[in-house]
Amino acid sequence: MPVRPTHTPLEKARTEQNIAYIRQMLAELRGVAASENADMLCYLIEMAYIEAGDVLAGHRPLTLANNSQ
Repeated sequence: MPVRPTHTPLEKARTEQNIAYIRQMLAELRGVAASENADMLCYLIEMAYIEAGDVLAGHRPLTLANNSQ
């Protein structure tokens, strides 16, 4: 099996910044969806927002690939 290279501290910081940005944008999108009474979109966006928060907090891995090793 191929071994993934470890991320440098700089790469890890960049990834965390990107996930934080995505989470911020999801919060804004949820507001737009709520103003349109798009309940299903609100739900799906909220799930993605929670997932991004869990990844940032270290509760979930960033990827599911090769997670069973």
